[in-house]
Amino acid sequence: MTEDPFVVHRSLLFTVAYEMLGSAADAEDVLQDSWLRWADVDRSQVRDPRAYLVRIVTRQALNRLRTLSRSREEYVGEWLPEPLLTSPDVAEDVELAESVSIAMLTVLETLGPAERAVFVLREVFEMPYGEIAEAVGKSAAAVRQIARRAREHVAARRPRVQVSRSEQQAVVERFLTALRTGRVQELLDVMAPDVVLIADGGGLAAAAPAPIHGAELVAKLLARPNRVVSAVWLNGAPAGRIEIDGRLAAVSLVVEHGKITRIHAMANPRKLTRLDEPAELAR
Repeated sequence: MTEDPFVVHRSLLFTVAYEMLGSAADAEDVLQDSWLRWADVDRSQVRDPRAYLVRIVTRQALNRLRTLSRSREEYVGEWLPEPLLTSPDVAEDVELAESVSIAMLTVLETLGPAERAVFVLREVFEMPYGEIAEAVGKSAAAVRQIARRAREHVAARRPRVQVSRSEQQAVVERFLTALRTGRVQELLDVMAPDVVLIADGGGLAAAAPAPIHGAELVAKLLARPNRVVSAVWLNGAPAGRIEIDGRLAAVSLVVEHGKITRIHAMANPRKLTRLDEPAELAR
C-alpha cells in the first residue's frame, strides 16, 4: 500500500505554509485544515497530488493571512517571524535557506496576502504561473503582474550583499562571544555603525517597543552579564540562543561586509517553542 501523498509531501506543504505565514503554529493549523479537505477529495480525479495539495495549502494559508492581518496590526511592539531550529543541512540548499531566513520572512511580511503567496510559489517553489493562478484564484496574466511587483518590492528591501556560509558563521561566533563577555567594545567591533536591533516580546517579555539604531546604543543594551549563550542553526543560518534568568530568546543576524547590520531578537515565549527539535523543511 503506497503512502498517502499528504504524508509524502508534508515537509513541502509545511514549508509553503510557514513561508506564507511566518508562524509555525499557524502553518500547522493550515496543514490540519488542509488534511481535512484532502480527506474528502476523490483521489482518482487528481492527476498531480503534489500540485493539488500545494493549491489546498495555499488557499488555506491565504484565508489565515487575511484573518491574521488585524491581530498583527494590534500586536504589542515589533512583530518578527517565529524562529525554527534547523539542521546545518538546510543551508546546503542556498535558495531554501534564504527563503526561510528571518530577514526574508520579515520582508515578506510587508507584502499583501496575494503578493506574498505569488512570490513564494513562483520564486521559491518555481511553480508555473497557471498553477499559481489556480491556487490564488486569479488569472495567469494577473499573477504575472503580481509576481513582477512582488519581486521588485522584495529586491528593494532584502539584504543587498550575499555572504558565504563560512563568513556568516565567523561573524556570528564573534558576536556570540561578545555577548558572553558582555564587553561593549567587543560588540562594537563586530557591528556596523548603523546597525539596527529589532526585538519582539509580544507584550509577554521585555523588549524594545521600536527598532534601536546605531552601534553604541545597541551595544549598551546588549552588554549585560549573567547570560547563557549558545550557537544554534535557526531558519537555515547560524544564530544564537540566549538564556537570561531562565528566560529564553533567539537571535538572528544579517551580515554584510563582515559586520552585523541587523539583529532580530525574538523573546516572545509563544514563538520560542520550536527550538528543541529541528524542523523538516523542503522545496
